[in-house]
Amino acid sequence: MILKLNVTLHYRLSEPMDLLLQIEAADLADQRVRSTEIWTSDVAHFSRVTADDGIGERIWIHAEGDFSCTYLAEIAVDRPALDISALSQTPLHLLPGETIRHLMPSHYCPSEQFHAFVDAEFGNLAGGARIAAMRDWIESAFSYVPGSSHAQTTALDSFAQRQGVCRDFAHVLVTLARASSIPARFVSVYAPDVTPQDFHAVAEVYLEGSWHLIDPTGMASADTMARIGVGSDASSVAFLTSFGSMELVNQSVSVTRQP
Repeated sequence: MILKLNVTLHYRLSEPMDLLLQIEAADLADQRVRSTEIWTSDVAHFSRVTADDGIGERIWIHAEGDFSCTYLAEIAVDRPALDISALSQTPLHLLPGETIRHLMPSHYCPSEQFHAFVDAEFGNLAGGARIAAMRDWIESAFSYVPGSSHAQTTALDSFAQRQGVCRDFAHVLVTLARASSIPARFVSVYAPDVTPQDFHAVAEVYLEGSWHLIDPTGMASADTMARIGVGSDASSVAFLTSFGSMELVNQSVSVTRQP
């Protein structure tokens, strides 16, 4: 599948400041970047650094006044939509070192508080079957309500309120997976069927020796997503982090399938 991406950002900065941008789809074995272009308004500094887990890049920018950016790309996604329920859990003592931090609680994913819940609700299931049941439970039990959460909302808050947006759904699934001793990380992606179109957040779990994308909102399947970046939770995968105050002027994200 070929995805065509068209992203524009326009922000007004209150003072000269540093920005950390992560909007480019990563070039990986299961998603190849066929073409890419990125332009920004005049900036004093522009440099690339490797992102978390070696997936994708971040861009350091120093700018002032109005900051704008346009990103265009074509991504060839070559990834099957597997039946996650058929995958087995990797024994803890066989997990590779780079997955271990994704077993641990993080700021937005306090998994240590969910052990009793996952044992009571999903204790009869293991591995991918448990993950699939958790995904289905979140999709059915939670309401997708734009504006119902904010930047400080944790998985515990979303669990109590039973509502949120993609960020919150992903945090809950990551949290429940970690509470089940299954490595899980937060992933920012592009996907064509997301409504309304925007940067999208999903989870990725480690089963049978590899990572697998899962969308608890039900809006995207693994074979239609292009990863931007991964991290422990939303704090490490923001599309734009400002080290100062700024005002949104305009932002748009378009993801379309190409014939």
